[in-house]
Amino acid sequence: MSESLTVKIQRLRADSNNQLPCYMTTHSAGLDLYAELSEDIVLSPGERALIPTGIALELPDGYEVQIRPRSGLALRHGITLVNSPGTIDPDYRGEIAVIVINHGKDEFRISSGDRIAQMVFSRFIRAIFTEVSELGTTIRGEGGFGHTGKS
Repeated sequence: MSESLTVKIQRLRADSNNQLPCYMTTHSAGLDLYAELSEDIVLSPGERALIPTGIALELPDGYEVQIRPRSGLALRHGITLVNSPGTIDPDYRGEIAVIVINHGKDEFRISSGDRIAQMVFSRFIRAIFTEVSELGTTIRGEGGFGHTGKS
């Protein structure tokens, strides 16, 4: 069974008819985010836009929200997020907005109330660095970016 976390949420537009973020199934890890628009946005192939959600959060210290693409939009329409995952820090109090890009072949229309992304809550820890003159060795060493072969 998963833990729960109490998070304060604020609607930024009093006249909004949008649903607040919600889990679509009992075991969903991500909550769907909804576009909050005064008029539709049409994204041409290759075009990107900042889509507001009309909400702001107050996260407890030690937690972040990761903003991720919706797999169905990616598969069916080539719609994804430019900075994925995006991070909402616990000290941010502004509107959550999502940078959407159209990698598809057709125009894509976004209307107010459309599910455009999902958000996942995650704990984080902060690192304290200790500067050293050299690092310990491993078998892998500096091998990266496909160093183990094609498959």
